[in-house]
Amino acid sequence: MNKTLISSLALGFALFGTVATGHAEERLLIGSTSSSSSHYSYFVAVNQIINNQVPDVSSSVAETGATVDNLRRISRDQIDLGLVTTNTGYHAYQGSDDFEGHPVDSRLLWVYTVAPQNVVLREDAGVDSMQALEGVRLNPGITGSATESTTEAVMETLGISPDYVRGSTTDVVDSIKDGRIAGYVKSGVGERLDGSSMDIATFTPVKVLSLNEEQAATLKEKMPDVAVVDIPEGAAEGVPAYRTWAFGVAVHAKPGLDEETAYQIVKAVMENPEPQANAFSAVDGADMAKMTLEVGSVPLHPGAARYFEEQGYEIPDALQPVQ
Repeated sequence: MNKTLISSLALGFALFGTVATGHAEERLLIGSTSSSSSHYSYFVAVNQIINNQVPDVSSSVAETGATVDNLRRISRDQIDLGLVTTNTGYHAYQGSDDFEGHPVDSRLLWVYTVAPQNVVLREDAGVDSMQALEGVRLNPGITGSATESTTEAVMETLGISPDYVRGSTTDVVDSIKDGRIAGYVKSGVGERLDGSSMDIATFTPVKVLSLNEEQAATLKEKMPDVAVVDIPEGAAEGVPAYRTWAFGVAVHAKPGLDEETAYQIVKAVMENPEPQANAFSAVDGADMAKMTLEVGSVPLHPGAARYFEEQGYEIPDALQPVQ
């Protein structure tokens, strides 16, 4: 069979498929993160939900450099949706910080987990409040991480100047255990301390500092890129309830994503939580709609807003869709 005939048959079958279904299949590319990350597994699950539950849409997952890379790819129309942390997404949308002079327009679909920023201190460090961190040896987060940059911005906003100590997670954990530094700031896992903090707490009694009412109000007013969240008692054994700052891990879309497609994707994800929880345990039992509306930092995609409104949610002013 010659190549011309093969090409003609292939075209014919493609046209037949379009006529038979009445729709041309929409192909989407999802930007995620490194394949070694648990967040990559989450996006694989989302991809399966889209392919199984959303009519006339075929999606695939691309391994990327996470938030900043995904935002740049969205701006170049190289991906259709992807992982974006809410704080960096806000900076990109506003054209501030690292995006000064070159904003990136992306639209929120949903937030799937919140990362509370826990200020974990040795109990014997003699630090009982955020203000008492003045001059205290503190690791603000792993070098180059969103936690590090956000911690520094928060402390500056609150007028607190710790004595920052840099290092890897392993170095910092060892330094806390042997008393060389007082503590560190580390992202939590949902409403629990992360594994490294639990490791420290095994043999070294720890406490988690809480924002007071005035500090919480200051952050809400002056740092719209972060959320203020209340963590209930039990983040670790013996840890009482506390209040801290947080950012969400979200899925953003390019502004031009079809509204009906965005609506169907959000609907499918919200109504099929089990595969997501199997792939990423922090999603288990989470109210993603509530998280989205509380922690989201850029306007919702119109399709996403339509779904949430149909479910009876009130869309905050800051998340109202824009043209």
